[in-house]
Amino acid sequence: MMFNRVIWIVLDSVGIGEMPDADKYGDCGSDTLGNIARQRRLHLPNLSRLGLANIKPITGLAPVSEPVGAYGRCALASPGKDTTTGHWEMAGIHLEKPLPLFPQGFPPEIMQPFEASIGRSTLGNKAASGTEIIDELGEEHMRTGSPIVYTSADSVFQIAAHEEIIPLFELYKMCETARALLTGPYEVGRVIARPFEGAPGSFKRTSNRHDYATAPPKGMLLDQLRSKGVEISSVGKIFDVFLGRGIGDHEKTKTNADGMAKTLTMMQQQDGGLIFVNLVDFDMLYGHRNDVEGYARALEEVDAWLPTLEAKLAPGDLAILTADHGCDPTTPSTDHSREYVPVLAFGNYAKRAVNLGTRASLSDIGQTVAENFGTHISKGSSFLGEITVP
Repeated sequence: MMFNRVIWIVLDSVGIGEMPDADKYGDCGSDTLGNIARQRRLHLPNLSRLGLANIKPITGLAPVSEPVGAYGRCALASPGKDTTTGHWEMAGIHLEKPLPLFPQGFPPEIMQPFEASIGRSTLGNKAASGTEIIDELGEEHMRTGSPIVYTSADSVFQIAAHEEIIPLFELYKMCETARALLTGPYEVGRVIARPFEGAPGSFKRTSNRHDYATAPPKGMLLDQLRSKGVEISSVGKIFDVFLGRGIGDHEKTKTNADGMAKTLTMMQQQDGGLIFVNLVDFDMLYGHRNDVEGYARALEEVDAWLPTLEAKLAPGDLAILTADHGCDPTTPSTDHSREYVPVLAFGNYAKRAVNLGTRASLSDIGQTVAENFGTHISKGSSFLGEITVP
């Protein structure tokens, strides 16, 4: 074992430029970091110090001669550009075909048994922005009690309901019903509870979201680590994405700030193994809403937090920053984008100024973590040897 503890942080949707096949996904020109920087000057001194601007030119950010970390970018080898695809690939799961999408809504063979099971009719059943559809249908939902069902460009079945109309326990039960129905060709990556509150004209989604993922295949990274007795904790939606497999302690989060604080707390409580973190605000609050300013501020908040994280790293720690896909807020689309993702790896005993280049898969990160803890996953090429001091 080269590093005693790995802190792996996913900056959800922070892509770093379109992949060669972006045209197949309607994402030509997408560049989450680059396009934000072109519209709004970014102040990211700590990410730049780690090597972010050495990966590719980013307007307003200067590459450094001796980055503190190893730096590079990863391609997505699997088809798709969603949370499940990206996170699963990190763990060594490559999809042969993308998870199913329903741009025209879900067919009667799904909706009819769903409505019969929950004892209610539904509203919506179309692809839509989550905030826009509750503005459109929220008042009717409150009048009728019918939950709002919608999807997006991702493989998701989402159910929105006002917390005063459909209590959380009932909304979650509806999601469990949908999850059981969505099998075979309808097996979406996630069923998501989307509770909201407020009055017409001022609806606001609450922090009580809950994801119901499809089960990842056996033998992925977290299974392998657990079989070796490696302690695994998670912060944010990691637990939901992997159905808790292999994960011990876990903390849900309300905001990026909450996630960063809980990461530091987890580091105080766990002195070895893997701490796996997702910071979701970039994607959920800003990317999907085309909020360039909000996205930029969120990047700067994480950048300002990094010295605190670095100060808490023990000598045998390795920290890894990456993402799962893009979500460029500067394009007309509010969907995820098919982009490379950055990878920055650093620690007191890790090599500095190592150019990791363009990696063929996000599984390279998972394979690096696997090798560090004395195991192996079926996909990916480890870069552990490139960042380990002899």
